[in-house]
Amino acid sequence: MNAQPSDGTRLEAPLPPAGCPVGHTGAATRLYAAESTADPYATYSRLRKQYGPVAPVLLEGDVRAWLVLGYRENRRALDNPGQFSRDSRRWRDWQEGRIEEMSPLIPMLGWRPDCLSQDGEPHQRLRGAVTDSMATVANRGIRRHVVHFAHKQIDAFAHTGRADLVPQYSEHLPMLVLTRLFGLPESDGEQLVASCAQMMRGGEGAVEHNERIMRVLAELTAHKRAEPGPDFATGLIEHPACLDDDEVQNHLRLVLIAAHTTTSNLLARVLQAVLGSSSHLADLVSGQLTVTAIVEEMMWNSPPLAVLPGRFATADCELGGQQVRAGDLLILGLGPGNLDPEIRPRTGTAVRGNQAHLAFSSGPHECPGQAIGQAIIETAVEVLVHRLPGLRPAVDPAELTDTASTWETRLDRLPVTFPV
Repeated sequence: MNAQPSDGTRLEAPLPPAGCPVGHTGAATRLYAAESTADPYATYSRLRKQYGPVAPVLLEGDVRAWLVLGYRENRRALDNPGQFSRDSRRWRDWQEGRIEEMSPLIPMLGWRPDCLSQDGEPHQRLRGAVTDSMATVANRGIRRHVVHFAHKQIDAFAHTGRADLVPQYSEHLPMLVLTRLFGLPESDGEQLVASCAQMMRGGEGAVEHNERIMRVLAELTAHKRAEPGPDFATGLIEHPACLDDDEVQNHLRLVLIAAHTTTSNLLARVLQAVLGSSSHLADLVSGQLTVTAIVEEMMWNSPPLAVLPGRFATADCELGGQQVRAGDLLILGLGPGNLDPEIRPRTGTAVRGNQAHLAFSSGPHECPGQAIGQAIIETAVEVLVHRLPGLRPAVDPAELTDTASTWETRLDRLPVTFPV
């Protein structure tokens, strides 16, 4: 397989996209290249103008895929597992040996014995274990865990009058809460934050960091089989679906990575929105605006996963004007789909009260942890703004920067000041 260029700077490649119609002469965009990740939404816009709602792209290792940009096309792919399966054993490039075992795409796209990788009855069995165990944990007072860890994080900088809310608050708070819900020791949180981040960035370390996460969760599974507790891991182990150790560990991995990555990213964006507008902050403190409304706005305009991996065509079909072949990989543009001019023709179209966004995915594989993520974010913002009255941004909003990968765009920093 062709390797990624060492400088990572080339944007276009002469390789035809998977399933490309005969006679197609266009080049596919390297979605992971520097030019693409410098401004992902500009890349999405260019691709939409060039190809329409479905565009050929290349992932790391020059792996071919279709990027779904249209809202309706995303809905079709998400809501029809019979036509677009989540089971990557259908992936033609994998079947034909074009994907390396150590590809950084494997942690994101490879098949696992979890509910995300399967459809039909196997999916229903495993999904039931996840949702039931989540509901049990959520009912045991998740907000008190958030309050505890939020105050603990704030205590570390409250006496200084300044902080960077990304590394000192939003990056770690969700993981601390998750370690408590999972039954993990708090000391594992730092390592897991770093490994989740590296997996999402991709690159050479992605597989190694995925293995680190699995080692931690294998130890947790063995410990909870011996010493059950009131936690998510024990819930999976004791569920009537009778998950084996491999299934338990992979569902712990799935929920840990998805919940931490999306919640930490979204928490940072909500704080950016709150602090970037004096009226937002004042209305929030006075009760005229809710955190829920701001979260909803961010879900439309800046979803925590801009691109969701992935779906695999079960038969030849047409999607968005492109001829997709059986076994082709589709990656789902949740971010560009939410901004599709076919459904939002004007920039700034009001979205409050409208929950039809794609941020939680859709269909049978829709995110099961929405309520937990929402509780973490709402409580974290409320504790922060009431604990630190006079909280203000320390830099002009235009100075804030992002780092993007194929899958997400994360805020780098959010410096603030406050009276002590």
